Amino acid sequence: MGSGRLIISALRGGSGKTIVSVGVIAALVKKGIPVAPFKKGPDYIDAGWLAYAAGRLCYNLDTFIIPEDQILASFRQHTSSRTLAVIEGNRGLYDCINIEGNTSTAELAKLLDVPVILVLDCTKTTRTMAAVILGLQHFDSKVRIAGVVLNQTAGARHVQILTQSIEHHCGIPVLGALPKIKEEIFPERHMGLVPTPEHGWAADSIEKIIRIAEKHMDLDRMVELSEYRPSEHPEATEDVHQRTEKTVTPKGSTAPVIGVIKDSSFQFYYPENLESLEREGAVIRFISPLNSSTIPKLDALYIGGGFPETHADELARNTEFKSQLKTLAETGLPIYAECGGLMYLGEELILDGISYPMAGVLPIVFGFSKKPQGHGYTIVQVENDNPFYEKGLEFKGHEFHYSKVVKWGGTDSDLVFHMTRGAGFINGRDGIRFKNVLATYTHIHSLGLPQWAKAMVRNAAAYQQKQSP
Repeated sequence: MGSGRLIISALRGGSGKTIVSVGVIAALVKKGIPVAPFKKGPDYIDAGWLAYAAGRLCYNLDTFIIPEDQILASFRQHTSSRTLAVIEGNRGLYDCINIEGNTSTAELAKLLDVPVILVLDCTKTTRTMAAVILGLQHFDSKVRIAGVVLNQTAGARHVQILTQSIEHHCGIPVLGALPKIKEEIFPERHMGLVPTPEHGWAADSIEKIIRIAEKHMDLDRMVELSEYRPSEHPEATEDVHQRTEKTVTPKGSTAPVIGVIKDSSFQFYYPENLESLEREGAVIRFISPLNSSTIPKLDALYIGGGFPETHADELARNTEFKSQLKTLAETGLPIYAECGGLMYLGEELILDGISYPMAGVLPIVFGFSKKPQGHGYTIVQVENDNPFYEKGLEFKGHEFHYSKVVKWGGTDSDLVFHMTRGAGFINGRDGIRFKNVLATYTHIHSLGLPQWAKAMVRNAAAYQQKQSP
């Protein structure tokens, strides 16, 4: 499963895992080491930055939404004898949704036999941090805590006391000490970091974090602790930007074409989801209402999550695209939409008292809150007929949105899903069905829900056949 591996974890969220992970990955790539990036936890934004730093796609290893056998298979598939796998954990090392901790970063570390590097926010603490680490070491001795990176340090004396205390009492090395960084390297928004497609100076941010990593972290020791021993076989290159809106259908192909709206307003896609559509026989074509006023010939459409609110005016002004989308939905085009895609299919987005007309496929008006309206893992039961899932199916996903339903012109009978866990759309339900449209706040991962890709391609093929002369 590859020759080297590390998990970067912490005591809690907000400790600096992403900055350290991005810095380590980018700096190692600069040294000529091919890095395979992974993200633990339901996440698109951090994964985008990890992919950007590595120059290759970042894959998800979330043990709640993906079965363990699929985690292992995916990890094997996306590592090689020459790659060093770097996995960014989520939350704290042992944090989980239950007391057993079976979907924590620690359990993933044991499953993949990966040494852990802890990122520690050392604000206003010294020797006590050694006691905290000792607790982590004894909490589960099977978790290999290999070293720590100090973050938010307050000078040389602070670093010296922390280092001596940790190395003496815990027997593990301090692999770096990051000072308090006043400059905003990675801009943030309510869901975390601003995604790379919106970030015009992403390359500058990566260069800055590389310099920080090279100056303040012992990269060579990290490589040593990862047990990285590359083979002599050449590493196949992979461009993280290989998927663009320029993707075209091969000439003469009869494969169903699935459109994917992908731009800076709709960017939340697991690469596994797109790859699963291709494995099932579809051709993917990327389109964008920000860059085009027309929709090409498609057999199905997938609209992922994102931030349509940051481009609400542009989306509202593209009336031709919206009109075509509404007509296609009404004539039976299979459409699957998640979160931001759901919002785009509604009638309006209301931001700061201003109404922005959306596609009008679904009778919904959305507003926004300062607090999350849905946040975390979901468990969904399929209760009503729909084009994508069999009744009685239960599956897992996740949700994270600040949008809220201001006006809903449908009824509970239009909602396909019952929420066993999670907020959903309204009244403990989710999954709005209209003809061959299914739109939901719940994000799914194809490795945990293989029925999704099969249904997408099956519906696309059926639509293609109906449209044939």
